[in-house]
Amino acid sequence: MFRLAHFSDPHLGPLPDPSLLQLLSKRVLGYVNWRRNRLRAMGGDYLARLLDDMEQRTPDHIALTGDLVNIALPSEIAAASAWLGAVAAPERLSVVPGNHDAYVPGALRSAMEAWSAFMTGDGTPMAHPGTAHFPYVRRRGPLALVGVSTARATAPGFATGRVGVRQTRRLTEVLAGLGEEGLFRVVLIHHPPFQGATSWYKRLEDASRVRAAIKRAGAELVLHGHTHVDSRTSIEGPDGPVPVIGVPSASHAPGGRKPAARYNLFTITAAGDAGWTCSLEERGFRTIDGGIEEIDRADLTIPRRRR
Repeated sequence: MFRLAHFSDPHLGPLPDPSLLQLLSKRVLGYVNWRRNRLRAMGGDYLARLLDDMEQRTPDHIALTGDLVNIALPSEIAAASAWLGAVAAPERLSVVPGNHDAYVPGALRSAMEAWSAFMTGDGTPMAHPGTAHFPYVRRRGPLALVGVSTARATAPGFATGRVGVRQTRRLTEVLAGLGEEGLFRVVLIHHPPFQGATSWYKRLEDASRVRAAIKRAGAELVLHGHTHVDSRTSIEGPDGPVPVIGVPSASHAPGGRKPAARYNLFTITAAGDAGWTCSLEERGFRTIDGGIEEIDRADLTIPRRRR
């Protein structure tokens, strides 16, 4: 049995005061949005309380699918690096970046350098020390965590993502090889890879490439963030539908338009010739005055891989 916790989109605050020069870019829109909306919606202690509850359930590993910061100021990226170290050791916490982590040109490189310990595959040679490479692979017990980056700098008003041809080709090869090893393959990605998940200006532009890779090579589970809502759907795999699970922002206060802060806890067990069993427990807040509680529980159908 292996327990995997998943949370996303913490949008760590408070937002440092940017310089005038730093605001002469797309950042000015994000700064205004923070002051008008996200400061109120994400300014409480919900994230800290959520992480405390998560730790009490002693997951074997933790996955974080992006948007650690808001407008990718250098001070935000540095603070997020320290915060990651407080959440868990790099060996126990796997991270992929989101669109806010790549808010302006150059930000993603800085984030990848600062957070590379949490984004580096097992035994991956570093062409440039301190730089992450995608997709990465981390083997943890019966699991193989495959980290995919959709993050890139976009024009003002856009929050789209892209995987690209080279990363997709490598993703297909990696998933196929891990399938031959008989591992439970968990794809970590920020933008959801299914159709109709978001507005067009927030979509994963080449989601069809990700779906094609999974249809050809297979996976057991896909975890994403970005939408700030809980969602469960599936995409086609070679052996049947592959579950795709989204989670709300881990710092959102109750009472807003989006669900309050939550995380998912997966319990994964090898079932011999039957393949795998995987149960999902969704935990988080319902009300402002309430504590963390079980929101939902479900057994996921995991396709049995044909040999």
